[in-house]
Amino acid sequence: MRGPDFRHIELGDVASTNAECMDRARSGDQGGLWITAARQTGGRGRRGRVWVSEPGNLYASLLLIDPAPWEAMASLPLAVTIAVHDAISTVLPSDAGKLRIKWPNDLLLDGRKTAGILIEAEQLPGGGTAVVIGCGINIAHRPEAGLYPATCLHERGSAATPQELFARLVVSMDLALSKWDQGRGLTAIRDVWMTRVDGIGKPVTVNLPDRQIHGLFDSIDGEGRLILATPDGNKQMIASGDVFFPAHGNDQTG
Repeated sequence: MRGPDFRHIELGDVASTNAECMDRARSGDQGGLWITAARQTGGRGRRGRVWVSEPGNLYASLLLIDPAPWEAMASLPLAVTIAVHDAISTVLPSDAGKLRIKWPNDLLLDGRKTAGILIEAEQLPGGGTAVVIGCGINIAHRPEAGLYPATCLHERGSAATPQELFARLVVSMDLALSKWDQGRGLTAIRDVWMTRVDGIGKPVTVNLPDRQIHGLFDSIDGEGRLILATPDGNKQMIASGDVFFPAHGNDQTG
């Protein structure tokens, strides 16, 4: 899907741009729709966490219908994080700090969260799958409290506006999704992702719903799962969890 095919609806205050997209999918929207909002009153991250959504930041969600075979969907977050990384990189001054991806769905500037991604999918009553890619980027504001330290682009010397960053995100997302190519381009996407991820080879603690695991961040597999090398010499595949590195904390959505 090329950039000109995307439609865009700009809203004021909404509960959640992801929810707005999903509601439209249930009503028959055919996808290729971006929704942005000035402010979210009910923004959320993974596991139902609240996402601080003050005006001045970017809150954008993209609705896709059947973007890939279901078995390829696990690798979609790799393409999406690359797209957000690319967009942010274009508006950062050279001395802003190191921008890195934090598995599974966040962007860090010098170890502090500046963006979070929430991808949701739902089987539609009439057939097909609605996939919503939600992106929250701290431009003018950052949360004071959360699981991890945060920062915003203006603190790092960027003068970007939400409108400018969104325009760049539309382009970078289109390019990344085209390169991902419904999962067929996974190898190339994974190679790029691996050069940008934070923590490979580092000790890591992963908080799961029922337990905590310690080990080394070894790599990711072909489905985007974290490969954790545990102290007993085994390797464990983890599909999702809150990741903490001893040297610094990170995100809010995990």
